[in-house]
Amino acid sequence: MDLLTTLTWFSSLAFVYFGINCFFSKFIIDEFKRYKLPNYRKLTGFLQLLGATGLLFGLYLYPIILLLASVGLFLLMLAGFVVRLKIKDNFIKSFPSFTFAILNLFIAIKTFYQYF
Repeated sequence: MDLLTTLTWFSSLAFVYFGINCFFSKFIIDEFKRYKLPNYRKLTGFLQLLGATGLLFGLYLYPIILLLASVGLFLLMLAGFVVRLKIKDNFIKSFPSFTFAILNLFIAIKTFYQYF
């Protein structure tokens, strides 16, 4: 299994987990209240699940879908990182969103150079 496949699977599985938690986890529900964005919780979960599906669909069928899904997840996690900075979360709380933003940016760049 090559690096792109491994990272894509890792990101996809993580976003399936995060996306489902957006709908059911009391912790995540409380976090979105803390962010002062409770109305965006379900949309965020849906976008995470859509992105996770797009990553795998794109990996095996259409690379353009992989590129679009990874760019979408990069932007979503970048927005999450900005929200964390705005509410003055510390580095430890902000690090996961930043890490997943960079991970998906890497997937997008690797996909672009490998397929386009």
